[in-house]
Amino acid sequence: MSGRLEGLVRRVVSPPRLASLGLHLLAVGIALAFAAAVLTGILAAYAISPGVILDVVGRFALTPEGWVAMVNKATTYYLAGLAAAIGFRMYLFNIGIDGQYRLGVFAAAVVGAAVSLPMVLQIPLLITVSCLVAGAYAAVAAYLKASRGVSEVISTIMLNAVATGIVAFLVAPERLGTRDEGSNNTQTPLMSESGWMPSIPVPGLGEIYGFTVLAVLLGVGFWVLTERTRFGFEQTAAGQAPRAALLGGTDPRRMIVLTMVVSGLIAGLVGLPELLGSATHRYGIGFPAGLAWVGLSIAIVGRNHPVGVALAALLWTFLERCALPLDLIGVPKEVVSVVQATVVLAVVTSYQLVHGISTRAARRRAASYARPAAAEAVS
Repeated sequence: MSGRLEGLVRRVVSPPRLASLGLHLLAVGIALAFAAAVLTGILAAYAISPGVILDVVGRFALTPEGWVAMVNKATTYYLAGLAAAIGFRMYLFNIGIDGQYRLGVFAAAVVGAAVSLPMVLQIPLLITVSCLVAGAYAAVAAYLKASRGVSEVISTIMLNAVATGIVAFLVAPERLGTRDEGSNNTQTPLMSESGWMPSIPVPGLGEIYGFTVLAVLLGVGFWVLTERTRFGFEQTAAGQAPRAALLGGTDPRRMIVLTMVVSGLIAGLVGLPELLGSATHRYGIGFPAGLAWVGLSIAIVGRNHPVGVALAALLWTFLERCALPLDLIGVPKEVVSVVQATVVLAVVTSYQLVHGISTRAARRRAASYARPAAAEAVS
């Protein structure tokens, strides 16, 4: 046991791994510095000093209650980021996260209102329903990609529109939805109380979604699945070198289907923190849309690693919370969207720079190992 632990520590602190980690941190630092420079330039155009921004953000965005709200929102974003990240590992762009999650959470809301089981059965049932519906919907794009070569970008965008129409049709009051008297808001009936997931109280500050704990566990499972299983190895191989993977016994088309379905299963969790943990416990028009783009952006910034995705989700949420304070001092809140897009662009660019440096370093190391071996063979 001690030998395995020693080997693990040696791998973690090995010079190449530390050098790679340092380069990745450098890339993040470059991206954030570039985004800060862009924000400073925009503020200069409004004749506002960065000190004023820090003061306003500190008073209105970084309050203790604000941190609780950020964690709750970041939980949703984190799940969307993981759903995108599992596809990115095979160069698949699952833009259909939005439609998949809305269908899944709508189905869970309908089942939650129609069925009343003990909590230990009700909550797993709702999670299963949401994941299965979202995963089955993602399988449509997976089949089109694997069997007909249809780009998943096109198919998932179209499927998002189809999902919007399906949910709008089904949530009508004469079908599966309801409408309170005097209101135009159509939504699903109130879920059974046994499906309400308990929150984690933070004294004096609010409550954190209980689903946040499951999101953390999902992040651990994501790392194990992608880094320590045959599925993760075959997924990486099929994504980076499909022909070589096929010669090695891995069917790239099968991996496309599996990856998209797993991405859809994770997407099915995206809306559950709000459905199970918020005060409404219904699916209605208040549910956020556009989470596919948020998930894709967060996965890019977080480099498809569960820890990186978590930090990126918090950063994304923090930037969004800064929108209101900026508006209070006369800076358009759309500036936040500009900064978010700048962060994504800067991260992509800086990581390409780091990737080039890392590749050249790996080649130099390989050459330094090869030269003595060749000289020994000649002698």
